[in-house]
Amino acid sequence: MNVRETIKSQIIGALKDACFPISSPEALLAAFPLGADTTCQAGDLKVTAGDAGKLLKADDFPFQSAENVAETIVSRAGL
Repeated sequence: MNVRETIKSQIIGALKDACFPISSPEALLAAFPLGADTTCQAGDLKVTAGDAGKLLKADDFPFQSAENVAETIVSRAGL
């Protein structure tokens, strides 16, 4: 699995228990198991949910699924 798919898979896994739709950045961070400190890692690349949240825009919300969140984050991160 490449870096993009690894990070994407970890984000989806971290949000497996989240209730969708998620309509705000605060609600999204709260949905991660460790909040903003939830960390995804692929090789030397580490990204926290707090860091990833900085890539999102107000008009990205509401998110309808974990897959949608993950794809938006990895795309904006240029992975």
